[in-house]
Amino acid sequence: MGSQSSRNADNNPRQSRIAEMRRADQSRDRRNKAVAITVSAAVVAGLIGFGAWVMIDQQDKKDAEAAARKAPVNGEQTWDAKKLGRNHVETPVKYEMNPPVGGDHSPRWMNCNGDVYKNPIPEVNAVHSMEHGAVWVTYNEKAAKADLDKLAETVGKTPYTLMSPDKEQAGAIMLSAWGKQLTVDNAADPRVAQFFTRYVQGQQTPEPGAACTNGLAEK
Repeated sequence: MGSQSSRNADNNPRQSRIAEMRRADQSRDRRNKAVAITVSAAVVAGLIGFGAWVMIDQQDKKDAEAAARKAPVNGEQTWDAKKLGRNHVETPVKYEMNPPVGGDHSPRWMNCNGDVYKNPIPEVNAVHSMEHGAVWVTYNEKAAKADLDKLAETVGKTPYTLMSPDKEQAGAIMLSAWGKQLTVDNAADPRVAQFFTRYVQGQQTPEPGAACTNGLAEK
């Protein structure tokens, strides 16, 4: 009898310790689950917040680009697009401005998929390129080589643009689009980027989306 009582006395503390350990394990499991749920909720909230921020940022960029396409470029010259001829002709054309910004032109366009020409190109073909929405960058001997390198790099990575020398033009660097023209002294002028944003395939384009490849290339 005494031996049985002794064993019971020994078991009770052991059972109590086991029960306490189980309660501690259960409490730890509950804490871990709570932490996991809290962390997961924070991650989800963070992802949702980041996604919302990305969407807002993208919309802001779209709005800024749309505003840039509507705002005129300071100092640009404009001609009435309705008064610029658009006939395809095989004969020479005398343009009222240099470089021309529109008018009758050759049936064949100059390639304008970021093409940089080392020699002067036929105006009648370049005008056709602008009819397709291209911006034509021209320069004379007043332009610095560093500026020309920077412009060539920009043109080279911009579809619907082309670049060529024009010794007869008045300004060092001139940017032309259909019915639009801008003169700048250097490539760092912020209006260069503005002109590209507004007029590469801009609203002034008579034939938006028309090809800028498979045309006339430099010989």
